[in-house]
Amino acid sequence: MKSVVETLNPTRVRLAVEVPFAELESNIQSAYKRIAAQVTVPGFRKGKVPPMVIDQRIGRPVVLEEAVNEAIPQIYQDAMRENELTPLAQPEIDQPQFGEGEDLKFTAEVTVKPKIELPEWEGLEVQVDDIAVGDDDINERLDALRARFGTLATVERAAADGDFVQIDLNATDDGEPVEGGQASGVSYQIGRGGMVEGLDDALVGLSAGESKTFRTTLVGTHEGEEVDVEVTVNAVKEQQLPDLDDEFAQLASEFDTLDELRDDIREQALNSKRIEQAMSARDKVLEQVIANAGDVPLPEELIAQQVEDHLADGHGDDDHRAEFEKQMRDNLRQQFVLDELVKAESIEVSQDELSSYIIQQAMRSRVDPNQLAQQLVDQGNLPSIVADVARGKALALAVEKAKVTDASGNAVELNRLREDGTLAEPGEVEGVAAPAVDGSFEFAELDENATDEADAETADADAQAAEAETDEAADDAEKKA
Repeated sequence: MKSVVETLNPTRVRLAVEVPFAELESNIQSAYKRIAAQVTVPGFRKGKVPPMVIDQRIGRPVVLEEAVNEAIPQIYQDAMRENELTPLAQPEIDQPQFGEGEDLKFTAEVTVKPKIELPEWEGLEVQVDDIAVGDDDINERLDALRARFGTLATVERAAADGDFVQIDLNATDDGEPVEGGQASGVSYQIGRGGMVEGLDDALVGLSAGESKTFRTTLVGTHEGEEVDVEVTVNAVKEQQLPDLDDEFAQLASEFDTLDELRDDIREQALNSKRIEQAMSARDKVLEQVIANAGDVPLPEELIAQQVEDHLADGHGDDDHRAEFEKQMRDNLRQQFVLDELVKAESIEVSQDELSSYIIQQAMRSRVDPNQLAQQLVDQGNLPSIVADVARGKALALAVEKAKVTDASGNAVELNRLREDGTLAEPGEVEGVAAPAVDGSFEFAELDENATDEADAETADADAQAAEAETDEAADDAEKKA
């Protein structure tokens, strides 16, 4: 096989391929077998029709066409690999030139990953904010914990900010009901937001049995449509919180006194701040690496197509289009640069890392890890997942090699940070964090209100059990990929 690459632009190539007729013999024989299994010829069993008879009944050109259709995908992949090209989309392959005894010739145009120089990534210097845990942080977490043990009591007064209300909603356009714009018995906390713009203002001051109509812009299926929404209050409930005392500490935690509970919450807040600091360091290191890469060519045709596909259902305005396109450009730029680091440092993804990723995603989606592993294989997504985890490891390496200081000039020892935000003792370093699929770090999510260590131990045991069950599935998935 001979192949010649013509570079059309940094992310687009034309590949001209030529294969001697003799190298297609195995494909021709395979084509005869497939056709023999499909045709019925008197005097011959199905699948046992000789090539000579197939030539007479079906025609040799049909056999050659079948052979070429089978051969081209593998030939294309071999040519891409031979020329060290990484495709980013499906190729556009022209009509192949082929005949009896002739060489197979075809060309393919395809969008490819650009060739870029590995930017400077070792020894980068970044600065992050100091860690500070104040009374406001403690009180905020205490208030959240109190809310978990609070009760709701119906009140005979007008609704105020922070109250819980039970409401009915009815959206109309010029007096006609909007499809899907009705809801009954909805429980909502005034001031929480996230439902309908203008709802909070309309609810304040309404008592049970009263209604109010306001003008708003819908989201979701009817995004951008302006409609009238009538809200009716069925009940107003006030949240009653327990007193902050030792009795509450005993109710909400394993501690006997409120002071002990405060100290534990302060430690939780400190751990959370350490994680935020580490994530800030990660983001700043990545930002510097990308900046050092300079101008990274991007596949404009692919970006334009992805944007159009994303907005094909008509949702989103110009701002949404611009935001989506920017995010896509940033993601591609990061992927291309981190891929160079993966290649330069020969970074590989181990079985344990792949299993860990699958387990994390399965727990988030609340699906069986084995089911997710099989789904990744069936949908052909496993190679991209492995690549993303490798990028995460590459970025972790860049952070490990970076010099990170806080605003006060103190060195930030990220290599001592455990996934829960606690610090390892010198000599038992555990690393910054595990790689995540998006090329970032992934820390264990902290339950900011939890104070029972038994819950954490149970979760850890569940994760270990899930990992044991998933190893075999992930191994099979990796082999198939």
